[in-house]
Amino acid sequence: MQYHFGATMSHQFGYVEHLTDKDIELMGEAAGTDPPDLRVQLRESPEAFDRLVADARLFELVFEDPDPDLRVGLSPFLLFAILVSRAFDDLGSMTYVYEWTGPGKRLPVFDVDSLRDFLADAGSRLFLAEFLASFTRIASGTIRVRTRRGVRRQRYSELDPVRMSEMVDGLPAAQRPGGYRRLGDIALFLTGVFPDHTAGHPVPPVHREKLVRSAGLDPERALLAESDLQFLEELGVAWYRKAAEAARSVVGFAPRGIDRVADRFRPARRTLNYLADTYLHHYDGGLSRPA
Repeated sequence: MQYHFGATMSHQFGYVEHLTDKDIELMGEAAGTDPPDLRVQLRESPEAFDRLVADARLFELVFEDPDPDLRVGLSPFLLFAILVSRAFDDLGSMTYVYEWTGPGKRLPVFDVDSLRDFLADAGSRLFLAEFLASFTRIASGTIRVRTRRGVRRQRYSELDPVRMSEMVDGLPAAQRPGGYRRLGDIALFLTGVFPDHTAGHPVPPVHREKLVRSAGLDPERALLAESDLQFLEELGVAWYRKAAEAARSVVGFAPRGIDRVADRFRPARRTLNYLADTYLHHYDGGLSRPA
């Protein structure tokens, strides 16, 4: 398996390259524009995607219209881009968000500004839409690894950071930027989208040591983390930084979004907590919910 890091590009062109014919058709319907005209508009002014994806009519067509045929053929990228834009709009008028405090537990926290600031950057919105879409299909399988007892086959899954870290550490130098990027993504996904599950499945000490070595963290700092959520946050930041450093050594630059998410990992994680609770898991408001 290979992990590609990708080239630096305008976030607007990053949006456009993901869109399918069905995406364009439904966006055109919401905007009252013929698909061919919309394609021309996006090619000439790709920043228009930010406006189109925030259209309330598009949200209604995709998530509230009872006709399932409207959603057939839509890309996961467009679905998540709409939800990320919707979350950004929600946060603009909110004074608090429910903060994850433990399995099945949320408490209101009045720090909304850091989430709004993170999403105010269009590149961050693109990052989250691509990130969420990338987990609609989880890579898994077996690889051949060399051990003291010879070569053997070992199973891996993208949602198992221990196995993934072992695989990434053995990649050729040219593939490590993408590998470390994916490890950072895994840490962000587990803490941002499924924090209850993550907290309910603690990482054993022997595996913590492996993960700390892979991320290049100070063992004392990481192993003394108060919770598995905090531990994975530490790992995620470190892996994203290693991805950026490895990319600079291989191709001379790192995409801006990776540095930003490394610097703003916690706001990114809290943003995903809000989006997942509200639109993916559909939790009701309240201080405590079933795990």
